[in-house]
Amino acid sequence: MHGARPTIGDVARAAGVSKGTVSLAYSGKRPVAEETRRRIFAAAESLRWTASSSAQALATSRTSTIGLVIARRPEIIATDTFFPRFIAGCEAVLAEAGMGLMLNVVADDDAETAAYERYAAGRVDGVILLDVEQGDRRPDLVRELGLTAVILSAEAPHEEEPVDTPVTPVVYTEDAAAVGELVELLVDAGHSSIAHVSGPLRYVHAAARRDAFAAAMTRHGLLPDRIVEGDFTAASGRDATAALLDGDDHPTAIVYANDVMAIAGLSYARSSGLRIPEDLSVTGFDDSELSAHLSPGLTSVSTGADVRGAVAARTLLAALGGDAHRSVLVDGTVVVRRGSIAPPSQP
Repeated sequence: MHGARPTIGDVARAAGVSKGTVSLAYSGKRPVAEETRRRIFAAAESLRWTASSSAQALATSRTSTIGLVIARRPEIIATDTFFPRFIAGCEAVLAEAGMGLMLNVVADDDAETAAYERYAAGRVDGVILLDVEQGDRRPDLVRELGLTAVILSAEAPHEEEPVDTPVTPVVYTEDAAAVGELVELLVDAGHSSIAHVSGPLRYVHAAARRDAFAAAMTRHGLLPDRIVEGDFTAASGRDATAALLDGDDHPTAIVYANDVMAIAGLSYARSSGLRIPEDLSVTGFDDSELSAHLSPGLTSVSTGADVRGAVAARTLLAALGGDAHRSVLVDGTVVVRRGSIAPPSQP
């Protein structure tokens, strides 16, 4: 309408950012990239918009809420025990601090970006980034949006960020050592033909486990040439196992990147007439509750998902209070030995 007063939304659209980023640029409460700030100010000047106190308050007010966006298919979240355990750990810490957790499950990158933009518009005080991908865009995205963040990873950060870049804490576990121990258990049992069913290799934690498997095999003088990429679902575990067991020269042991795939693979192997562990040894990862109640019990890796959630929440609260640490190691990854490993049967 002609003569209507411009709004913060008009400025955001003109500058190609969210309303939260506009308010942050004016409040100075959290850093906004200089190029983005100049674009916002130029848009505001062209529209003759002046920041109001309420617009600035959008960025400076505390909501007592932490945001968590999960970009996974619902069936994966429903069957993977990591997520409820991790969330429970977060909630325990946040409840003590009088805060809550806002959860969004999204289907694609656009929905994920929109969720973070809503968060930046004043819905949360900070965010936890899960399922970090190779070359992940989200650290830069949340930094540009002015959101304080903590990253959960399966390995320590490799490089220091530039000194003029705000610190984004990384909470990490050492998955590599646990995978190496699994391979060592299998080698000590007499296995030399060992396969790996990985998670999606775009994820840092899936690639870290794959790389650890390959390195452990190489240390023992074995070829890491039987690696099949799954997607953490039971269906992919079954399909990957079927592919590995096709033919006479199949592996005598399989290391799976999570328990869901391992349990499905174990079931398929049994339906194919193989005995577990006499004909095929299997190991999982994440130590789901069901793993202890299988027959035989599944050797797996306990990652302390609830502890990781608690540490991630505490680290984020510290960062919000101005006490940001570059990295925090969660020391709780333990191999849980059960009955799914045995010496390979003789031909």
